[in-house]
Amino acid sequence: MREGELLQHIYDRSASLPRSVIVGPGDDCAVVDIGGAHILVATDQLIGGRHFAESETPTDLIARKAIARNVSDIAAMAGTPTHTLCAASLPEEYTHADELFDRVHAWANHFGCPLVGGDIAMTAGPLALAVTIMGTPHADRGPVLRSGARPGDHVFLSGPVGASYESGWHLGFEPRIALAQRIASDLRDRLRAMIDLSDGLGIDAHRVATASGVRIEMEAHAIPLRDGTPSWREGVRDGEDYELLVCAQADAIDGLVRIGRVVEGDGCVVREGDEVIDVSVQGWDHG
Repeated sequence: MREGELLQHIYDRSASLPRSVIVGPGDDCAVVDIGGAHILVATDQLIGGRHFAESETPTDLIARKAIARNVSDIAAMAGTPTHTLCAASLPEEYTHADELFDRVHAWANHFGCPLVGGDIAMTAGPLALAVTIMGTPHADRGPVLRSGARPGDHVFLSGPVGASYESGWHLGFEPRIALAQRIASDLRDRLRAMIDLSDGLGIDAHRVATASGVRIEMEAHAIPLRDGTPSWREGVRDGEDYELLVCAQADAIDGLVRIGRVVEGDGCVVREGDEVIDVSVQGWDHG
């Protein structure tokens, strides 16, 4: 089973959830009501040999990525990270456990979401960190979902895409917390939808289009590329960019690049001259 198929199975089985679940599976974070307060909850795994090269990656950067990629999910809803849980599966011969814990603790503090608990287990498999981060929605705008894009909106990117592994960006990216909050404060309801690009511009933009019931059309010449990215085709599928894709009722947003528009229909395409290329499955699939 491929990742997309498994996710759809999960979404289908999550159609009926308690009233305390405001937003369930299918967005960057869950949104739950606890005692009358809305809380953002994001969780992700970091696995040696899949998300980083175990023998080559410094412990500090492993810890940083484990925290930062969850913080990026909070950013995608324009929220504020507040608390962290981390469950670690450590190889039986692993000798850096103390250092790893210290760096996870330090990076959680750095991003404003201190480590408050977790679990440790020994395993014969690779190093794996499962991180859960909680946060609060934007005070004025509320959580920004994937499902709010509307025909007539413009599509923006917060930075270049592509060559994330080759450049080392996937280990040192900066979650766009401050940028997302500034956009949410400036645009309010004109900020329609956001997602952080973890699996690739093509597949992640398609997720917004699908959730919103619209079609996203991007212009090849407008897509900003990271140094070392051969062309936009690699840029839309490489993944691990952790930039924000933004759909908004705005002609321009300070600090972002406009790359396309939202129209009626379905799917996600890139226009290159007279050619229209379907990029809806261009990206990383864990299946």
